[in-house]
Amino acid sequence: MNTIQVGDRSFEILIENETINKKTRLLGIQLNVDYEGRCPIFIGVLNGSFLFMADLVKEMEIQCEVGFIRVSSYQGTGSTGTVKEILGLSDQLKGRDIILVEDIVDTGFTLKTILEKVYEQQPASVQVCTLLYKPDALIYPLEELKYIGFEIPNEFVVGYGLDYDGLGRNLTSIYKTIDNS
Repeated sequence: MNTIQVGDRSFEILIENETINKKTRLLGIQLNVDYEGRCPIFIGVLNGSFLFMADLVKEMEIQCEVGFIRVSSYQGTGSTGTVKEILGLSDQLKGRDIILVEDIVDTGFTLKTILEKVYEQQPASVQVCTLLYKPDALIYPLEELKYIGFEIPNEFVVGYGLDYDGLGRNLTSIYKTIDNS
């Protein structure tokens, strides 16, 4: 079994890099077809989406723009359900096609808050593209969640942009925590 140590936790492989690359290519093909003749703005949600976003936009054959936002929330080991502010959101979204790019959608709270801010600017359309989706963790249903790489169980994951206490973002594959109980 391929296990790694990140900080004080042990992890085992969940999704290998080659599988992530194949899925990213498939999402790219779908986005190229769906947005043919249009020029969407891809907005990556930092920090976790940076690797996925980079690989995804490399698959774009259509014209597109790229931007990033960062959500500032209260720190802690779990989600507090509190978002302080969204940093870097463009004020030039009116009438544009927006694709929000996430590393992972779990409860949906952060994304719900981002979507509210985006809709205030009256975009032409808004869709969400996420690498990972935890349907069992979702509290706030999101009709904009259209492009999903992988549905995963409600487990803690690290790698390919996702971190554990700031560590592990650089891992090329995605790992899940090993249950030590």
